[in-house]
Parts: sequence; C-alpha cells; structure tokens
Amino acid sequence: MSTSVVVLTWFTFLLMTLLIFWRPNRLNEAVPAIIGAVLVLLYGAVPLSDLGHILNTVSGAAVTIIATIVMANVLESLGFFNWIAQKIMVWAKGSGYRLFWYVNLLCFLMTLFFNNDGSILITTPILLILLKQFGLKARQQIPYLMSGALVATASSAPIGVSNIVNLISLQIVGLDLYKQTAMMFVPTALGLLLMVLLLFLVFYKDLPKKLRSVPPHLSMRNTSQQQQSRSRLMYNVFLFVLGVRLSLFIGSFFGVPVSVMAVFGSLVLLGWRWWKMKIPPTDLFRKTPWHIFVFAFGMYVQIFALHNIGFTAGLIHFVEPIVQRGHLDATLIIGGLVTALSSLFNNHPGLMIGTLVLTNMSLDPITEQILYLASVIGSDVGSLLLPIGTLASLIWMHLLKQARIKLSWVDYMKVSLLIIPPTVLFMLFGLHVWVEWLFVS
Repeated sequence: MSTSVVVLTWFTFLLMTLLIFWRPNRLNEAVPAIIGAVLVLLYGAVPLSDLGHILNTVSGAAVTIIATIVMANVLESLGFFNWIAQKIMVWAKGSGYRLFWYVNLLCFLMTLFFNNDGSILITTPILLILLKQFGLKARQQIPYLMSGALVATASSAPIGVSNIVNLISLQIVGLDLYKQTAMMFVPTALGLLLMVLLLFLVFYKDLPKKLRSVPPHLSMRNTSQQQQSRSRLMYNVFLFVLGVRLSLFIGSFFGVPVSVMAVFGSLVLLGWRWWKMKIPPTDLFRKTPWHIFVFAFGMYVQIFALHNIGFTAGLIHFVEPIVQRGHLDATLIIGGLVTALSSLFNNHPGLMIGTLVLTNMSLDPITEQILYLASVIGSDVGSLLLPIGTLASLIWMHLLKQARIKLSWVDYMKVSLLIIPPTVLFMLFGLHVWVEWLFVS
C-alpha cells in the first residue's frame, strides 16, 4: 500500500470514529460507518472482491441481533418490562440495599435474554420511573443507574449472542455458540458477581436504607382476577423467551445457524401477538433499528482496511513473542490489548481488530479460541473504563442527560477505574484456570 493510502485510511477511520462518538445533531452511527466504508473502498484499501466475504461475516450476526430486538419490542408492547419493574418494587420490601441487588440482577438478565444495547435502552427508562416512584432524588438514583449500566453492558460477555460484535468474531474464529458459552460462562459470571460486590462497596454510603412504601395496587396482597390473569400471561411469555434462548444453543450444537433459530422465535412471538392480542406487526418496522446491519458492515469494511494497510501485522509483531510464552501470558496480553483498543476506539473496532490479529498468527485451535474469549472480556468489560468505550455507554449517558441527571466523565471514571481493572483481571485469570482445567488438561 502507498503511503498516501495508509494516511487517508487512518484519517478516515479516526474521523468516522469521532463522528460515531460525537453524533452531531443525533447523527445515526450507521452514517459515518458507511461513509468511511465507501471512502476506504475508493482509496483501494479494500478491494471490491472482499465485500462478499465481509457481507457473509456480518449478515448472520446482524440478523440475530435484529430478531432479538424485535422480540424485545414485542414484549415491551405487552407491558412485560413494566410488569417486571413493578415486581422489583414489591420484592425490594422497602430496602434500598435489596433494591440495588435486584436492579443489577434485572440488568444482567435483560442482556442475557436480549443484548447489551437493547438492555440499556429498555432498563434505563424503566429504572428512572421506578426510582422516582420511590421518591429518590437525582443523586440518589446514580448508584442504581450506574451499576445497572455497567452490569448490563458487561453481561454480554458470558454468551456470544448478547452482542453483535461478539457474534461477528465468533463466526471468524469458527467457535460454536454452545462451546463458547461452556468455556466462558462460569469465569465471566463469577467476574460479574465480583463487579456487583465492588459496586455495592463503592456506593454503600450513598444507598438509601429505607424506601417509600409500595403503592397498594402493586402489593402482593392484590389478588384480583385481572392481576392474576396478567401475571399468568407474563410468566408464560417469560417461559417462551427462555425456550427461544435455549434453542439458540441447541441449534448451534446440531449445526443450525443461530440466526435461523432467533428469527423463528421472533416470528412465532410476533404471530402470537397478532393472533391473540390483535396487534399487527406494523409498529415494529418503525421501532426496529434496521441500521444495525449497515453499521456493522461499514465498521468491518474499515477494520478490514486497517488490516490491509498493515495495522494488524504491527500488532502481531508486538504480541506474538508474549503469546508464545504460554496460555496465561497470552490471555493477559490479548485481554489487555483489546481493553486498550476498545477504550480508545470503541469496542466494535477493538474486538474486530483483536480477532483479526488472532486469526493471522497461525495459532492452534484451542489457543486461538482461548485468546478470542480473552478478547471478548477486553471488549465487553475492559471497554467500560471510559464512557466512549461502548455505544451502550454513550446511549446511557444521553438518556441520563435527557432525564436531567448530571453525571460527568470524571464522576464516571472515579467509579470505573476502581471497578473495571480488578474485574477484568479476575475474569482473565478465571478464564485461564477454567479452560485449562476443563478443555486443556
């Protein structure tokens, strides 16, 4: 590649990344992503012959995420998430400490059943309403909101299907969803438990001991026929969603694409709502973020351009001697590298670059898979060091601003710098121990 192409490619990538972060006039993130893709194609940094490969790489992941968001929108239209919030109000039993743990459990499950961006978009407005109903002032809401946002974003690490960039990278390394979860779920779930414990200790003095009483109509004593009927419906819906989520792993085990199972589950739920509730699917055309596919495609074209101009080769030259020392050193260096890339450039390009580095080092399959999982920890958890590390964090801060809750970058980093490094290190060591014991020894 000529020097001019290298310079133009880097300039375009950095400028488009800045626009994605800044989003002037609420610019959709897909716009700078696709503009950057067109420009690197014009520079010749990515040949047109590679577009088919790139399209095949991102399409399955994008379809899976869109199908999941469709399902979330259907549940929202049924009042499922507000029903959960009301349950949490009752279960808290007037304790601010108990509410803290339930809020984080909610955010964990929302990401596990849907995805990290969707979890932030759904849970943050619900939590804002919930916390106001308890009479909490803006500053008193921050411990719940911030811990919930960190947990919701980091909870995409245990299973690959909760994050679009995880799914894309999963396909690149050729790792099945069920095996990825078997290798990843235990160490990252324990790491998330450590994260919540650390957050509880950090926010302990700011959490209210007592909360306002629950309104009578939400009390457990409310046994009206209408309330019981609604609860039965919501429990049945929950069981169906759980079944769909499990079907992704079963399908993966038998070689059925994850996207096929996700689309099938969403269509069944959508058809049931139309038949039973008489709600046509037309509302979902407006609510579904179809731009996700455009964004993922545009970003991956730009990352492929950086790969073609030698960026990943430079990173390989740096990390390969350390990787050859053994699995533990390799896990720590790759996890740390992707944490740095994700914190500075956002976790989408961070994990994609990390995955291209791994797949171009001629590693044996088990080492490549372990280091891919270390990359996911750096991308999904390490990226939370700075608010710009994930789009979910930026969306969350924008929602807080709309709700007139002040939280500066300094306030955010006072917490993240205490929480994220020990959590990432714990997960990386846990991953090494778990995989060595279960798959290597």
